[in-house]
Amino acid sequence: MEFSTADYSIFVLLLVLSAAIGLFYALSGGRQRTVQEFLLANRSMSFLPVALSLLATFQSAVAILGVPAEIYRFGTEYWFLGCSYFLGLLIPAHVFIPVFYRLQITSTYEYLELRFNKTVRIFGTITFIFQMVIYMGVVLYAPALALNAVTGFDLWSAVLTIGLVCTLYTTLGGLKAVIWTDVFQTLVMFAGQLAVIVVGARRVGGMARVWHLAEQQGKISGIDLDPDPYVRHTFWTLAFGGVFMMLSLYGVNQAQVQRYLSSRSERQAVLSCYAVFPCQQIVLCLSCLTGLVMFVYDREHPLVPSGTRISSDQLVLYFVMDVLRDLPGLPGLFVACLFSGSLSTISSAFNSLATVTMEDLVRPHCPGLSESRATLLSKLLAFGYGLLCLGMAYVSSMLGPVLQAAISIFGMVGGPLLGLFCLGMFFPCANPTGAVVGLLAGLAMAFWVGIGSLVANMGGTASLANSTVPPPTNLTTPVVLTTTLLTSTTPAPSPTGLQKFYRLSYMWYSAHNSTTVIAVGLLVSLLTGPTPPSAVDPRTIFPVLPRLLRCLPARYRQRLCCGVRFPTQDSAHPPPAAEKRVPNGLGTAPWDEAEEQGYGPPAYALQETAF
Repeated sequence: MEFSTADYSIFVLLLVLSAAIGLFYALSGGRQRTVQEFLLANRSMSFLPVALSLLATFQSAVAILGVPAEIYRFGTEYWFLGCSYFLGLLIPAHVFIPVFYRLQITSTYEYLELRFNKTVRIFGTITFIFQMVIYMGVVLYAPALALNAVTGFDLWSAVLTIGLVCTLYTTLGGLKAVIWTDVFQTLVMFAGQLAVIVVGARRVGGMARVWHLAEQQGKISGIDLDPDPYVRHTFWTLAFGGVFMMLSLYGVNQAQVQRYLSSRSERQAVLSCYAVFPCQQIVLCLSCLTGLVMFVYDREHPLVPSGTRISSDQLVLYFVMDVLRDLPGLPGLFVACLFSGSLSTISSAFNSLATVTMEDLVRPHCPGLSESRATLLSKLLAFGYGLLCLGMAYVSSMLGPVLQAAISIFGMVGGPLLGLFCLGMFFPCANPTGAVVGLLAGLAMAFWVGIGSLVANMGGTASLANSTVPPPTNLTTPVVLTTTLLTSTTPAPSPTGLQKFYRLSYMWYSAHNSTTVIAVGLLVSLLTGPTPPSAVDPRTIFPVLPRLLRCLPARYRQRLCCGVRFPTQDSAHPPPAAEKRVPNGLGTAPWDEAEEQGYGPPAYALQETAF
């Protein structure tokens, strides 16, 4: 199907408005003259735009294509992933955000130096950069390739245009421009998906008929309570394995934490985490309904000739172009929706990469850097990462079958980084040696299982060679992160040994890899000598056990803190009345007076987070 003038006009309008937002924030307000304004929006954002930006950051174009294809092939079992959003957002709101926000840090990895030492910080930073650099090129190239295959939309024109526009507004407007373009692009994504659902459902007799026919064909899944971790999707896998996936994104990922830190107060940061919960549910619902409508529509109006082999992401585009073919402008709206996903994801990657490079690699080695030079260098870093993204898109075009592995790498790294932060935050005895060895062990385990699973499953795809749709690639989680190649539904001999280990459900990857980091880190810490309680900065610890076990006497709760004395515990020596100096030179952080009363959560927590 060829695009009309109206379609191209809507697509161009998306790019023009996105660039205009960047120019507006480059020429207004403080004009991005300080590092804090450029990287943290001057800590002035309210919760609603931050929440929509949190949603858009990892709602990539690959996910917009992948989730409906998942529902089309395997039914609505995947919908239960929404159950994981509750704990996956509640824990960051009340554990990670308070710790990070009160430390007044800019890069998440500054925490690792405060908790351990500079070596651990560098290891964490390099791991994150490796993760994001590989991902950002793929997330730009993969949907453009699918769009080109279906519509004839010029591949490299799309890639270059999106990449350059994104680089422009990210470099000029800083984080504030990124957040507000995310808000605009989120609305475009909602509009594009909603248009497809409404028009598609009307063409097959309404949403009630869609649900009825899908139920008849066995696409409406019940609750599968099978506890087997090797079953790809069950209630436990999605609802609880998905929690760890969400924590690796919304708890410790720099791109998300940076948005929390841009909030004008801790209360606003916590509210943004609450506000993103219904937004996530709406996005998941829209994607799943798109898959159901596509399934019913394909039964009545075959999208591709019988025997034609296409990829699952292309199937979604064939559906969209067929459904909207008589409505000029709507195909362009969906393409705008698709590339809004790409824009929001890669702009977040540019900004977060510039932040960690500046704060973790440049400033520690150039302490005398002036504010104006630091701001200019931050902008140049964002621009440089934009050009690197285009280079990675070109590299992705030459990967061929290895493209699947490149996408999977993003998910392989998220779990170990989550484990590293949990090791530091929940276990005061962990030492720097244990943290580094644990991270390396977690990464080794992640790549072993992930790549082993990828290679093992490649052999299983041959049985689908004559299928209308080949096995979908690693594009089916809503954030396209902790994934592996989807297994074939064709019955196969039960694997044993390592082959069975490689069949571990991809939804458990983050849990498995983060647990590896914690277990190895604690073991090495105990063998090499745990960190003395006096050497632990209590601001970097979240005393999870004392807070969960508040009914215990104070002396037992003190033992659970491994000897670390929090300011709230020492009634004989209360903290200074107003504030305490932050040792990293970032200014002052207010004491939480409510915490002086005990181990429980701050007394104002309910007031601050209640709507």
